[in-house]
Amino acid sequence: MSNAITLRGVRKAYGPVVALEGLDLEIGAGEVLGIVGQNGSGKSTLLKILSGLALPDRGEILMGGTSVLLDSAAAAARHGIGMVHQEQSLIPNLTVAENIFLDKAHPSKRHGIYRWSALNQAARAQLDKLSVTIPPTTLVETLRFSDRQQVEFAKVLAIEEMVDRPPVILFDEPTSLLTPDEIRGLFAQINRLRGRTSMVFVSHRLEEVLEISDRVIVLTDGRKVAERSSGSVDREELYELMVGRQRVDPSLRRAARPPVRAQMLLQVEQLGSHPHFRDISFKLGRGEVLGIVGVLGSGAEELCRALFGVIRPDAGTFILDGKQVKAAGPRAAVQRGIGYLPSDRRSEGMLPGRSLTDNTVITFGSQYGWKRTILNRRRERAAAQHWMTRLKVKMNKASAPITSLSGGNQQKVVLSKWLLARNLRLLLLDHPSRGLDPGARDDLFDVVREQVGQGLSVIFVADTISELLELSDQIVVMRDGEITARFAPSSGRLPREEDIVAAMV
Repeated sequence: MSNAITLRGVRKAYGPVVALEGLDLEIGAGEVLGIVGQNGSGKSTLLKILSGLALPDRGEILMGGTSVLLDSAAAAARHGIGMVHQEQSLIPNLTVAENIFLDKAHPSKRHGIYRWSALNQAARAQLDKLSVTIPPTTLVETLRFSDRQQVEFAKVLAIEEMVDRPPVILFDEPTSLLTPDEIRGLFAQINRLRGRTSMVFVSHRLEEVLEISDRVIVLTDGRKVAERSSGSVDREELYELMVGRQRVDPSLRRAARPPVRAQMLLQVEQLGSHPHFRDISFKLGRGEVLGIVGVLGSGAEELCRALFGVIRPDAGTFILDGKQVKAAGPRAAVQRGIGYLPSDRRSEGMLPGRSLTDNTVITFGSQYGWKRTILNRRRERAAAQHWMTRLKVKMNKASAPITSLSGGNQQKVVLSKWLLARNLRLLLLDHPSRGLDPGARDDLFDVVREQVGQGLSVIFVADTISELLELSDQIVVMRDGEITARFAPSSGRLPREEDIVAAMV
């Protein structure tokens, strides 16, 4: 098999942090190459270099045997490389056709003047490659997430007409916000194009990587440490290659937890917030975990925000420790001992210009003061270091800016700030495993279990059904703002995955 892209000795460092070191890599023509690795292993940096968003410090990139310079996204596109981003790059208030050709020269748009019929016809040709029936004139903001992803896919495929070689498509965590049916649809599209394009598939979901890839590369600390054909390795071996230890069976983790006979902490009765959710009722005991699952738009995320006071309910009651409380904003929630890890950690959960220590102690640093108004920096640093060590945050030093970490490690730091709280009673986790590799996810869930064992109550919105079954004492399924099913794994009978999926869609 000839190679679509070859990397030789590629190195990339950000200050003292080495993201890639001497990486040699081949992407075969027409193959789907899976790439896995722990948070901070170099996966994102590799994608940035291939897509022209970052330049290597040294090393060489070859296409068709010729060295190429990928110094911008436009340069990568001219060489036939495009990326389907995890957080989509489409502009919501433009049409599908405008988005597909926004970053590309095309005869239908010149000097800022559009020939709309020609532009829409050209967009239709790209959508037809995927057998997608979305009208090119549709505004992107009106589309579901999975449909927007199809448009992103078509946008990348439009590169095909710009180059004289098969395109290379990079997928960055493409399934993280998709339902099981939507994932199957995405994989059908990838299989439709298999052999016609080369593809790089980066995901933390190992079973998906093994299903869709021809070959899998494992990265650790910016180096390639293993390479396997997908048919020669299973999920458990791939996990061990990536993490360096065997995976503990989730059923054993659940069996190790004592049965829950909890004193009541929280009672929610007929809570509603139009148009997000309505008539939501449940009870949660001390040291108990309530897992919520639903597709995008189910209302699960908004429910967490309402419990934290970000969204004001317009119906129902919220009883905490036997006392009815009103939603008075996040400050009041924190004073009541409620913490919240938002799904959008970057914009809502962290301070990008501040250090790891600052981000860890920002909410409860006053607990470590000499007096009420004078902070004890030594005690702050010690407390921050304790939780970052417990959560296995991969870092150079605690004084480094949080933006120097990988996304998964940033997420751990954001969680650590809540674990510092001395009065924390209820922790709301909105998609806590999103962006985490399997090993980091297990580390995070181990810490959550430990805190639950000490009496902390947890409500979490799950990314996958497997983690829902592994961690939850109660399960609530939401669809279109309503509860459609309830399950109680703590009773000793685990629900079937197909029953949960049926209640979701």
